[in-house]
Amino acid sequence: MPKVRHYADFAMISTIGNYFILLGKVFSPPGKRSLFWKQVMGEINQLGFDSIPLVSLVSIFVGAAIAIQLEINMDSPWIPIYSVGFATRKAIVMELAPTIIGLILAGKIGSHIASQLGTMRITEQIDAIEVMGMNSASYLILPKIIACLIFNPILIMLSIVAALFGGWWAAVSIGNMTSYEFIYGLQSFPHPFDLAYAIIKTVVFAYFISSISSFYGYTVKGGALEVGRASTKAVVNSSIAIILSNLVLTQLLM
Repeated sequence: MPKVRHYADFAMISTIGNYFILLGKVFSPPGKRSLFWKQVMGEINQLGFDSIPLVSLVSIFVGAAIAIQLEINMDSPWIPIYSVGFATRKAIVMELAPTIIGLILAGKIGSHIASQLGTMRITEQIDAIEVMGMNSASYLILPKIIACLIFNPILIMLSIVAALFGGWWAAVSIGNMTSYEFIYGLQSFPHPFDLAYAIIKTVVFAYFISSISSFYGYTVKGGALEVGRASTKAVVNSSIAIILSNLVLTQLLM
């Protein structure tokens, strides 16, 4: 048993070390800048725009569920009805939109990145790029990181809007409050840092999703079965990184 634990600890330390070694290659000059920025725009389209329908749909129903729960449970005569709108806004902006959507994007984007790079590795496309004299790590991974850092905050802003709309629609549909009361609650007690807090978390989550998923895909060894395992590891470890960093950022920023 001690030998197994020692081996697991060594494997984890080795993985972390290889991750930082790869980051050193990623953040070095990529080579041909014209091709690099063309790659960035392609990644923004694949990783960003393709995620809009999923993010919008999930956010609407999450916002609706939160508003319904709050409206049902805030039945005390001492609590003003517009508090439903206020509490819905705080919950969505501060936690639900950045964290839940971050976990969903870890599944969608993370698996896509890992499987794409893993397939390129086992089919020797990455080796061909290196033979051409290019920095394959920077050329393939850095555009994905930049695309996520640019577009994920936009997705979260869209998520917040969609979730608030879903909350308004659900709260008003129940019939216990008017549209004016819910919107008044949304506008009550504004705090500019709430949105900044959500964006900061989103940027950190985007970095973890893109870099961890790229690491597992880029370092695949074996065949198609290993690509599937790498995709699973990418999603799991990205999700763990999101949850842990969410706790740390909450302690630091709040």
